[in-house]
Amino acid sequence: MAVTNETSETTNGGGGSTPKKLHFLIVGGSLGGLATGIALKALGHDITILERNTAPLLHDQGAGIVAGGDALEFMDRYNRCQRQEVAVRSDRRQYLDKEGNIVHRVDAEQNMSSWDLTYFLMRANYDALASPYCDVPPLNPSHGKAVHLHDHTVTEVVQEGDGVRVSWKLTSDPSQTGIFHADRVIGADGPSSFVRSLFAPGLERKYAGYCALRGTVVEQEASPETRAMLANRFTFYHGPGIQILAYLIPGLHGTVEPGQRLINFVYYTNFPEGPALDEILTDFNGRRHRITVPPGQIDPKAWKRQQAIARERLPPQLAEVVCKASRPFVQAVTDVISPANEFLGGKVVLIGDALASFRPHTVASTSQAAFNAMVYADYVEGKVDKNEWKRRTMGYARFIQKRGVDMGQRSQHERLPLEEYIRDRDEASVPIKDEMFPEWATAI
Repeated sequence: MAVTNETSETTNGGGGSTPKKLHFLIVGGSLGGLATGIALKALGHDITILERNTAPLLHDQGAGIVAGGDALEFMDRYNRCQRQEVAVRSDRRQYLDKEGNIVHRVDAEQNMSSWDLTYFLMRANYDALASPYCDVPPLNPSHGKAVHLHDHTVTEVVQEGDGVRVSWKLTSDPSQTGIFHADRVIGADGPSSFVRSLFAPGLERKYAGYCALRGTVVEQEASPETRAMLANRFTFYHGPGIQILAYLIPGLHGTVEPGQRLINFVYYTNFPEGPALDEILTDFNGRRHRITVPPGQIDPKAWKRQQAIARERLPPQLAEVVCKASRPFVQAVTDVISPANEFLGGKVVLIGDALASFRPHTVASTSQAAFNAMVYADYVEGKVDKNEWKRRTMGYARFIQKRGVDMGQRSQHERLPLEEYIRDRDEASVPIKDEMFPEWATAI
């Protein structure tokens, strides 16, 4: 069965030069796609999000988010929910030795949120989705129409007249197909972006030689000693070929009540290509994943081996949270960055991880999505010109992507003294400003 949807109002021009209402079709319904949809909807444009997942909601990824300046600015600008607390504040960064003693500390305020709380806040603001996480803001009559369609896998994106034709199939039933016509298409479909592959064919997502083992533990399930050490602190340990960080994030339904919050950890450890990498990326059903083994699907034997290694190599407080994680997951650390952020004369745009996938050390993935959404909305509205939009977007992507590669190479593949590791981490926490972008990063 073929279905056609032709609700778009086509127009000439590449962005902010036209005041006409546009129809934006966004491929990908995670944080980057939602952020872009919210920002453009607020300008009065109509938005359709196509998410390939077969479920109507993306579920908790078991991941914490460091809410950097751009993410907080986005929420300040666009969040209309009444919920006041959207993060757990950390007052200090601290570094442990192998025995679990604090060997360095620095006062530094940072805000830690969770993927699921951020997702449901964005869904409430995008398409008024009700959830236990937050209230639904009142309808704003000046906003455009917001549509969210799950179970839609995009199969083709081609220019057609002044707009773009997007073909799709149902993920759950590929015999069901259809077409959308839109004025602009936004590729927000992650590091393995299908949209990007159409316009930058042959661009590879390359494995960096190590994985991030991730998970959470309910705060009250940790020992009193571990709770006291990690409470409202951003905690790090670094050793040869490994590093681990831990911080508190909101718990079930976004609660920030002490004891109900989650201790979130990210544990980087080297896995050369071969049997060890195959083992950790193979799930309990025997399926070998290429990049990510989702929460709860790790082979118990493989995870038991990693728990034993954690007890041997990590400070006791951090080994405890690794061993107590009930639904850990694994991400192979990879690198990919697009040569450009727009194609077909601006009719196709990449944002977030589809544009540049940052290594997790930078804690900047969510901030990039928020930054991209805000500066693109400014361009569409006419507040910045095309060159400025491209300069700022590509400068951010190239600068942080290079920073992540440098940090990962040094921390995982070189034997750094603690002082060097601390310096790298301190530099990663500095806000990104235009004057920080060198010429190579901003050339368009």
